[in-house]
Parts: sequence; C-alpha cells; structure tokens
Amino acid sequence: MKVLIVNTLYPPHRIGGAEKSVALLAEALVRAGDEVVVATLDDIAAPLAEMKNGVTVHRLPIDNIYWPYDPDAPAQPALKRLYWHARNRWNRAAARRLGTLLDAVRPDVVHCNVITGFGPSIWREIKRRKLPLVHTLRDYGVMCTRSGLFKNGANCTTRCRECRLLTGPGKTGSERVDQLVANSDYVIRRHHAEGFFPGVPTRRIFNIVPLAERPRDAKAPDAPFVFGFIGRIEAEKGIDVVLEATTRITRADWRLRIAGVGAPDYVAALKARYPDPRIEWLGFAPPGDFYRAIDTVLIASVWPEPLPRTLIEALSYGLSAICSAAGGIPEIAGLAAHAITYEPTDIEALAAAMDTALADAAAWRAGGLSDPHALTRFAEDRIVAAYRAAYTDAIKGRAE
Repeated sequence: MKVLIVNTLYPPHRIGGAEKSVALLAEALVRAGDEVVVATLDDIAAPLAEMKNGVTVHRLPIDNIYWPYDPDAPAQPALKRLYWHARNRWNRAAARRLGTLLDAVRPDVVHCNVITGFGPSIWREIKRRKLPLVHTLRDYGVMCTRSGLFKNGANCTTRCRECRLLTGPGKTGSERVDQLVANSDYVIRRHHAEGFFPGVPTRRIFNIVPLAERPRDAKAPDAPFVFGFIGRIEAEKGIDVVLEATTRITRADWRLRIAGVGAPDYVAALKARYPDPRIEWLGFAPPGDFYRAIDTVLIASVWPEPLPRTLIEALSYGLSAICSAAGGIPEIAGLAAHAITYEPTDIEALAAAMDTALADAAAWRAGGLSDPHALTRFAEDRIVAAYRAAYTDAIKGRAE
C-alpha cells in the first residue's frame, strides 16, 4: 500500500509529540512493507525531497506570511498573527501545492494529521482526486487557532468568536474525511460536540511508543521520596499547580525534580516564587535518566491534552503516577498499579495525592502496572495493524 502522510512538521523539527508519533508510524509502516511518503512544511523557499529511514519526505514551503515554528523567534504582532490564521482558514496556495504532489505520488490513501499551515483546504484537494482520506486528531487545531483550547491561562469551555470564524471552513470540510482517528476518545467527543466530522466513522488508536519494562535505579528505603515532572515549563502543563501543591504537602520527606525548559522569564519567576531547596530544576534532561531517578511521575496538564506520551513512557519504567483528569489522560492513568487522578486545577487534591504516596512510600516507589500486558497497547505491530485497518476501510468506503 502506498500511503501519503501529511503533518505540519516532521523530524528534525519538533514542537510537541505529534512529530515524533507521526515519524514512528511512518517508519513502522515501511518496516511492515508499505511505501510511505510524507508531506510536511519547512522554512524553505523551494520544495525539497529526502529519504529518511525508508520514508520519502517532501518538505514544502509554507504558503503564508511567516514561519511560526521558530521557538527562538520573537512573538509576531497580534494583527499579523490574525492575518496568518485568516489565510490558514482556507489556504488555496497550500492546497494547490499539495495537489501537485498528490498527482506525482498517486497514493492509495492519504493520512492527514496536524494540518495547521496547510489548512483544511487540502481535504477538498484530496477528495477532488477521489482519494481515500484518513485524518488523525493529534490536537485541536481544526477547531481552535491556538490548537489547545487554552487561552489566557485557562481552558476554553466554549469556543471563542475568533475560533468559530477562522475554523468555519474546516468545520464544513470535515465531513469529507472517510475515517477519523484519535489517540483518545475524549478528543473525538470534543470535536463531535462542536459539530466537526459529522457522520464520519471513528476509532481510537494509540500512538506507537517504543518501550519495554525497564529497570529503575535502586534506592535506600530511607531515601527521600522523589516526585518528577517532565515537559514544557508552561502554564498549560500545570507546573504552577504542582509547585503550589508542594507548599501544602504535610510531610517533609520529599523531593521534586523538574525536567524541561520554558520561556526564560516565566521559569525565572517560578524559581523566585518557589525557592524550596527540595525542588530541583534540571532543565533539559534525557527522559530515560529522568524516569530512572524518580519514584512517581506527575502528569499535571491543565489543558485538555489528548494523551501525553510522557505518561506512557513513565509506565514503561514501572512508575506510579499522579495525573490530572484533563483530556484523555484518565483513559490510561489506571494502567499504573498505583495511580490517583485529580481535577486539573485542584491544588489541594494534588497535595493530598502526594501525601497519599508519601504515606505508603514503599508501595508507590515499587510502582508496577495494573495489567502486566498493558504496554502491548502501544506496541508497533498492534498500532500498524490498526492503522492498516483504517486505511483499508477508507479505501473500501470510497469504492462503495
């Protein structure tokens, strides 16, 4: 089967987990015998093609007024950002450019993922060629210009006027999709609640996570209990909730390790506000080293995160977990033998959960899985088979 995968970014570019998940799937499909072509965007003046681990990657220039994925670039003026999204609303130039690639590649099926920068106009271009179309939701970009349903430090309980206006064509065009996939049921429900993808068959398929149960560092029984937070240091990830909760833990025998980077001013302000010496700021840290050195992972997302890869990776190290009930997180939090979920901004509940872990430190430190076969849900062969079934159903649906 020849599969053309569309995603806004592809390694080495990486802003979130989507790029990693798409690349893992593309390379796994190649290992399974499929021919995989990727269409992605880059900050370039002319298209480039390369072969990367068996995947043919076409890097296309962005057809918009600036490249928005440079983490070191200063923020654009609000009016310019608005114009960027207005153009993304129905980007004919991007659709034509992808259409040219579709004609050259002639895939059996097209698999769209994050399409911000391409815009939903590409769905029409795909269907004009009567190609089967599978779309995987990896964020909320088709119905939220910020992609996260998170604005001004808080979750969006309803969509704002700006999002309704700028994603209107995407809502109408979403019915063109033949098969809809997400890595959590929550994300599908949230899109359906806003009227996106009406009548489109859906299924949940987890992301591939290369893992096996891995040993952690042995610790002395009287060693301080170590909580761990890993991810972007930003409000959406709930780091301020975690730090405030540490001020309300009733026991003293704990440590908190924080791995990740964020905006320098924001991180500096947090360090100044929470100077407790038991809090260790690691900056960027290799995930394996981090997971081996902690006792319980904190998944504290405030925004409705579809399904954090960090939680799955933590499970592979047999870690216990304290998780916010945001987005799709509760759908797998219970795979840890010792897990507690709490409402995302409930500081007292998080502090109480941390106290619970400290009160039974030996069991929480031992960790483990509630189901010994839990990790097979994220295994490469299982995910490839599920996607092949989605592709086949999309092809079959087109033929009927």
